[in-house]
Amino acid sequence: MDASLAFFSVLKRDLQIAGRRRAELANPMVFYAIVVSLFPLALGAEPALLARIAPGVIWVGALLSALLSMEGGFRSDYDDGSLEQLLLSPHPLPMLVAAKTWAHWLISGLPMLLATPVLAILMGLPFASTLLLLVSLLLGTPVLSLMGTVGAAFTVGLRRGGVVLSLILLPLYVPVLIFGAGVVSYGVDGLPVTPLLYLMAAILVLSTVLAPFAAAAALRVSVG
Repeated sequence: MDASLAFFSVLKRDLQIAGRRRAELANPMVFYAIVVSLFPLALGAEPALLARIAPGVIWVGALLSALLSMEGGFRSDYDDGSLEQLLLSPHPLPMLVAAKTWAHWLISGLPMLLATPVLAILMGLPFASTLLLLVSLLLGTPVLSLMGTVGAAFTVGLRRGGVVLSLILLPLYVPVLIFGAGVVSYGVDGLPVTPLLYLMAAILVLSTVLAPFAAAAALRVSVG
């Protein structure tokens, strides 16, 4: 089996497993919708206020949802022994980890992205701002999955790794949150958003290249 086939085999396997666990699959998406939809109820129907805070609220919801779904990133593989098989595979471990990371994004990040326009309407966000928000989420949510994979790899051997995982990931997630919400805020204020988008794209490229290697090294330490 060549490397590309191994990549898509791992990707397909994780998607199939997620399809059999539809209740667990829906949890991050439901949590995301609940977090965002509670703000209009708590703050009242003040259109200007809701539209102003909408980018930050939606990004915080996406961040927390990604954090919620990351703890089980390698847990099931660790419990059933398939993680050891990945470590013993003749194929490069970073490539297999990258496949699992993109499977996680397709399972959790992409549904959040698709649900965002509905939540943006709920928050009274204008159409132009919604487009900017979608672009920032398209660039930022894969970074959340990539960084989350590194944290999940470090904590996979811990019985109660959720708290440790949160402590590891939150400082890494904060810059993505700031830049992602800042794109929309800059657009609303009439400021140029291109530098922020370029910066988020650069973070995505660096994360795509480096995170699988960091997660692979962490897995070897945690499991070995």
